[in-house]
Amino acid sequence: MRIANLDGRAVLVTGEAGAETGTDIAAASDGRFGPDLDSVYREWDSFTSWATGVDVSADRSPIDRTRLGAPSPTPRQVFAIGLNYDEHAAESGFDSPENLPPVFTKYVSSFSGPDSSVVLPQGGAVDWEVELVVVIGREAEAVAEDVAWNHVAGLTVGQDISERITQTRGPAPQFGLGKSFAGFSPQGPWLVTPDELADRDDLELGCGIDGEEMQKGRTSDLIFGVAALIAGLSQTVTLYPGDVIFTGTPAGIGAGRDPKRFLEPGEHLDSWITGIGELHQTFVSATGK
Repeated sequence: MRIANLDGRAVLVTGEAGAETGTDIAAASDGRFGPDLDSVYREWDSFTSWATGVDVSADRSPIDRTRLGAPSPTPRQVFAIGLNYDEHAAESGFDSPENLPPVFTKYVSSFSGPDSSVVLPQGGAVDWEVELVVVIGREAEAVAEDVAWNHVAGLTVGQDISERITQTRGPAPQFGLGKSFAGFSPQGPWLVTPDELADRDDLELGCGIDGEEMQKGRTSDLIFGVAALIAGLSQTVTLYPGDVIFTGTPAGIGAGRDPKRFLEPGEHLDSWITGIGELHQTFVSATGK
């Protein structure tokens, strides 16, 4: 099953790649579910039971990607995970974590849909980080790793766009602020439930700038996979339906290159995860020049 955020309304997505259609969930369920995404996640078990048997063949409309927003647009909590691939930890100058990796947040005001224009902060050094993003479907508190996937609503593509000067400015790092400028958390194009994927723990992901590949990896190389992250986080905090987890990025960031390489006005960043979809970001100058 695929679910999208179309103009703030929850829709079921059907159709082949490039020709997707959407069915408004509130309309199709006679108001039982929706219209917003938050209410769908709060009733995830009832919703999935209903969605499994619903016939949407007569109520589909073509999806305009420019109208799509993040699949969970207003989560109660956003978790972002650092140093969760060995090669990325090495290129960042750190040892791989043995316990739960560094956890920070990205603020919801930075969320956007899959196709967007992003303003580059003046004087900044803006980097890319393609990531698998998890949306929680069932409350999780102190859950065991072997049942953690049962708490997942679905997966989507995300970019943890990062302004490195703000992020590393002392006296202590400002990860949350450096990664939360407007448009710095594009996600989408839709949420894909794990049962749609051949292997939910082994997905290929990557990104490129103007056709040049920058990152490519597999989620099977995550040091702490989806289940381990949910289990680890839930030992300290309660995860709620709709919560968002950015699971970490593979190697290939601009700050890890020699010389360093950052995004410039006019460049296009394409990000993808096999079986889920693609993001497309265009970067523009803060001055409009």
